[in-house]
Amino acid sequence: MEFDLIARHFTRATPGAVLGVGDDCALLAPTPGMQLAVSSDMLLEGRHFSPQDSPAGIGHKSLAVNLSDLAAMGATPRWATLAIALPEANDAWLTAFARGFYRMAEQHGIELVGGDTTRGALTLSITVIGEVPPGHALRRDGARPDDDVWVSGVLGSAAMALAYRQGRLFMEQIDAAKVLPALYLPTPRVELGIALRGIATSAIDISDGLLGDLGHILERSLVGATLEFAALPTLPVVQTYLEHAVARDCVLAGGDDYELCFTAPAGKRDAVEAAAQSAGVAVTRIGRITAGPGLTVIGPDGRPLSFEHTGYDHFAA
Repeated sequence: MEFDLIARHFTRATPGAVLGVGDDCALLAPTPGMQLAVSSDMLLEGRHFSPQDSPAGIGHKSLAVNLSDLAAMGATPRWATLAIALPEANDAWLTAFARGFYRMAEQHGIELVGGDTTRGALTLSITVIGEVPPGHALRRDGARPDDDVWVSGVLGSAAMALAYRQGRLFMEQIDAAKVLPALYLPTPRVELGIALRGIATSAIDISDGLLGDLGHILERSLVGATLEFAALPTLPVVQTYLEHAVARDCVLAGGDDYELCFTAPAGKRDAVEAAAQSAGVAVTRIGRITAGPGLTVIGPDGRPLSFEHTGYDHFAA
């Protein structure tokens, strides 16, 4: 049954691999002179998605969050493996899941070349492999004092959708409909990451919250930062709820944005804007890197904001 399941749902042509699904290992031939970028992510039912979520949406998101890691490194996607534990071999569920997974794969030219299946609580573990020219990977340790801090897209929408779904934030239904797609169908900024090679000094994808993920750049780069809350890009509907502390927390520390946060010298602002235009995504300058340690967020009244936490904790209750 296991091999029939793999053959039906997860076996497609892989012209970019020497050998794909069907053997003990895949055989891959990296482009000569390129470095490999490798990342793995795990998604668990009840922790990262709900049993009621669309299987096609789960397929989309499971690959998208991994592609976001490649985007943060400026890497071109090439291959992926999928390990999946299933409580039962539900053919209809797997058909829809594979449809969402492969739709995302086709958009970014990544091939599924192997993996594993077993019985168990629904768990998805994906490894992605990309390529980047030597010395051009976007890393977390390159931010320098007086660099600008930028983000792509908008912030807080997915976290607000989750807060709404969990009953922590009341939203009008018509408003909730505007933020829910960000939670279920995130967009990895792969093209932007590639376009920022040679321009950005550091980068990270915002998966666990802006403050927490920017904090990783600051820690690795041995610098601090000052941000302007009023500069943070959000959907207009999010702006209407910012009087609520929960909504403000979603923008500053909510997870699941999968946007890029990156730094670049002030002298490269035009180059950043050109890279964003070529990638078809908006970017916003939200602050600057400082020489001293620490992260400060300046509120609309000109005074520093206080915040209880900076991002999602995978081991919190």
